[in-house]
Amino acid sequence: QVQLVESGGGLVQAGGSLKLSCAASGRTFSSYAMGWFRQAPGKERDFVASIRASGGFTYYADSVKGRFTISRDNAKNLVYLQMNNLKPEDTAVYYCAAAPSQFITTTVSDYRYWGQGTQVTVSS
Repeated sequence: QVQLVESGGGLVQAGGSLKLSCAASGRTFSSYAMGWFRQAPGKERDFVASIRASGGFTYYADSVKGRFTISRDNAKNLVYLQMNNLKPEDTAVYYCAAAPSQFITTTVSDYRYWGQGTQVTVSS
C-alpha cells in the first residue's frame, strides 16, 4: 500500500514557476515508477511526466517538454514536478501516481495509487 499526498499548487501568472511535491508513505517507494498527470475541467486525465523507479530516466508529454522537470528522492520518499514558463493551458488539477513497475509508463490504468490532487491555476 502506498499513500500519496501532493502539495505546492497555487495561482501563478503566465511565465511563472511552481514546484509540486508528492510525499509517499510505505517502505517500497523505490519499487514504483512515479508519474504526474493533470485534469482540466470537463477533460480527461492526461499524462504529464514519469520517472523510473530508480530515477535517472524520465519521459514527458510533448506539451510540457522543456518546461517541466520530474525528479525523485528515494531516500525521502518524495517526487517533484518543477514547472517553469507556465501557460494558461497548464491550468488543471495535478495528480501524483505510483505504478508497480521499474519502468516508465504513460498509461493511466498502469498506475495503482493516486494522490488527491493539487490545483494549479495560471492566469494570463
